[in-house]
Amino acid sequence: MPLNIFIIVFMVGGWLSSRLFTRLALPGILGMVLFGILLGNLRGVEAPELVVSLDPFLKSLALIVILLRAGLGIHKQTLARIGWRAGLMAAVPCLMEASALTLAFHLLFGFAWPVAALAAFLLSAVSPAVVIPSMLDLRDKGHGKRNEVPTLVLAGASVDDVIAITFFSAFLALAADQSGNLYLSVASIPFSIIGGIVAGLIIGFPLAWYFQQRYKYIRATEKTMLLLMAALLVVEVGELAHLAALLAVMVIGFIILEKAERVAQELALKLAKVWVIAEIVLFVLIGMAVDLSVAWEAGLKGLLLIHIGLTFRSLGVMLSLAGSRLNWRERAFCVIAYLPKATVQAALGAVPLAAGIAGGDVILSVAVLSIVYTAPLGLLLIRKLGPKLLDQELEHPAGGA
Repeated sequence: MPLNIFIIVFMVGGWLSSRLFTRLALPGILGMVLFGILLGNLRGVEAPELVVSLDPFLKSLALIVILLRAGLGIHKQTLARIGWRAGLMAAVPCLMEASALTLAFHLLFGFAWPVAALAAFLLSAVSPAVVIPSMLDLRDKGHGKRNEVPTLVLAGASVDDVIAITFFSAFLALAADQSGNLYLSVASIPFSIIGGIVAGLIIGFPLAWYFQQRYKYIRATEKTMLLLMAALLVVEVGELAHLAALLAVMVIGFIILEKAERVAQELALKLAKVWVIAEIVLFVLIGMAVDLSVAWEAGLKGLLLIHIGLTFRSLGVMLSLAGSRLNWRERAFCVIAYLPKATVQAALGAVPLAAGIAGGDVILSVAVLSIVYTAPLGLLLIRKLGPKLLDQELEHPAGGA
């Protein structure tokens, strides 16, 4: 198929499938993934070589866009009010789910421990594509304002992804190089996270100053382009230096919001428009990568695995909120908000397969299954139950902050 025709079918088909599923009160991303699966398995239809070569870049760019939106939506004052709960919400559910999934992948699929761990952290990441827009919408409508619940979930879920991706990267390198040292790889992760924060500060402050100084002379579209190029550069350098590059991206957005709020508001609006295209590209591409025969074989085991992970993630959320001011309804909402998976699984699901990791096709199939199963479930529950759970007055305070 000629490149031009393929791009038209790819983009228009992804958009129409998204609109159709939205009309059915289902997540648009589900329609995009299913359209991608259909397109990728049509006889005689193959992605042009240019699209295949750009696949990793396009997925990385989409992930950068959604994490920049997260950083541009979190005020320092709000984060300070939430305090260390956001840190617990970022780390505990992710680590509990990944620990359970590592054992499950090893037992159910016979994966070696490093491969089981990289698959577990890939699957454990919560979806910013579902959670971030949903939390921003609930917050803008005033739901859960008393205890800043949407912002708590927004901050926790965003850093949750960074933690999952950082561990995934470490175990991917270890699985690809069997001579690597497991303990050394894990021990390097805190340094990777700190390095990511520092990199974000180094880029964020000058960028915020420049945008503020040249506010009237640079159009919002140009600011957005410069921001995206800076973020891409940070990710490229971060990967070479083994830093938590995506954490750096989120920190850049956070710094711009704190130092140049009017610029941040412009950028947030522009990135929301960029996401319309990036979302289609990301989720149609992941659908196209699926091998239906492998997906069918992994089906029942994959569903069992996903349920095991969600059970331990939910326990992690409840443990993180123990002793907080949140009532049981707000805590139940946090459990629901942490269910959906989509963005990280779409962006990185095919990476183990491309790296030649044994079981990479199975990992991709389970990643797509997690999107198809949890994204609609989580989004529907957030939409239907979110306002009801968050708008209830606190009847019996549960204790400390």
